[in-house]
Amino acid sequence: MNQRSVFFSRRDFLRVASSGVFPAPLVLRSGARAASPNSKLNHACIGVGGMGWGDLQNFLKHERVQIVALCDVDAKHLKKASDAVPGARAYRDWRELLEKEGDKIDSLNVTVPDHMHFPIAYSAIMRGKHVYCQKPMCHDVAEVRALTNAAIKKRVCTQLGTQAASGIGDRMAVQFLRDGVVGKIKHAYLCSNRPGAVENYRLAGPRPARGEEPPAHLDWDLWLGTAPTRPYAPGIYHPVKWRAWLDFGTGWSGDIGCHIFDHVWKGLDLKAPTTIVAEVQESWKKSPERRADNWPQGDHITWTFPGNKLIEGKELTVEWFDGEFYPPKDIMALNPSGQYPPESAMLVGTEGAMLVAYSSGPLLLPLEKFKSLPRPKLPPRNHYHHFVDACLGREKNESHFAQTGPMTEAILLGTVAVRCPDQTLKWNAAGMKITNCPGAQRLLKRRYRDGWEIAGV
Repeated sequence: MNQRSVFFSRRDFLRVASSGVFPAPLVLRSGARAASPNSKLNHACIGVGGMGWGDLQNFLKHERVQIVALCDVDAKHLKKASDAVPGARAYRDWRELLEKEGDKIDSLNVTVPDHMHFPIAYSAIMRGKHVYCQKPMCHDVAEVRALTNAAIKKRVCTQLGTQAASGIGDRMAVQFLRDGVVGKIKHAYLCSNRPGAVENYRLAGPRPARGEEPPAHLDWDLWLGTAPTRPYAPGIYHPVKWRAWLDFGTGWSGDIGCHIFDHVWKGLDLKAPTTIVAEVQESWKKSPERRADNWPQGDHITWTFPGNKLIEGKELTVEWFDGEFYPPKDIMALNPSGQYPPESAMLVGTEGAMLVAYSSGPLLLPLEKFKSLPRPKLPPRNHYHHFVDACLGREKNESHFAQTGPMTEAILLGTVAVRCPDQTLKWNAAGMKITNCPGAQRLLKRRYRDGWEIAGV
């Protein structure tokens, strides 16, 4: 396959990047195979180990999905998936899958390390395929902008893997925010202080002085893909520790941020931030070796967003805390149970506050004031099946890239700020430029490994 032929031209990329505008997706689709509500959706799963195994199981449970192709760089993962889906054609290289299955599949999911989301999802979209992509959408800000606009241009159905966004709790939180139940929002505090996660990040590094031969079941070169060449080392990259490395993951905030941010972004109709600043773990900040390789084990990111009718004042401050950084004690004390959810969002309004624990329903505070408020009755929804139904033309899904792309940009701007700590970065979304820090601007996109370049991006 000619890799370059399926990617964005530089002219197209600059045109959409300069606009900073993400129009709503269209119902009609160009390049995608026509699918009636009663037809089968021919689907391919790229990445079938770990989270990919769970994604495969969810797609298999939809009565109108037919899994026709599987792909994984790890032969053990591929064997397990092939045994579960007899007859599905198996591939180690996603490029070969797209080349050979291009006229046989309607959709695919991308469930691989972050650094490979963009090339796979973009290649599929440019071939007119519907795409379900795990969070975060991409590794770099520039990739997100290009992928979002490609999805809009090709009129395909897309879905970000923020499964809780389809849960009744998150959807109820969105409705409460849109209805102004706790008044206009003054401040938002988001956090992910999951027990044990700090230690997992600590165990990820440093990079070993020398590597070893990768196991026969793993195609290490394909696993690296766009990332710099690194010698294989057991237990620190594949299959689970890659998120802690700059080359492959997006850190703690990139990993969980899309989940915690989603109902806040949608409920408050947020647009691109104007400033971003980050405070990070002091020991990481003082270690050139760690800063060159790993994400810190804790950070505190602050965004400033333009105000709107749902927000008090001309701007909204949103803070993120993870690892060794926690929300202020007076904010955590607002929860009457005394047990502050380790992954949650607290939104403080002019008429009260709303605490939303991850994948749980909203808690309106003070309890006495809102005890009689009726809860909206929402039907259950499966995030994967909602995407499938959209591909089949049954209904429009919510977590499409036109909605989740700008949110992911904001989250990844936070990861840029983490790498440039204590500097308030000024963001021009229309120009896609950090206007006051050339070093941060260079972090909006990385250089791909030779042979994996994408023209114009």
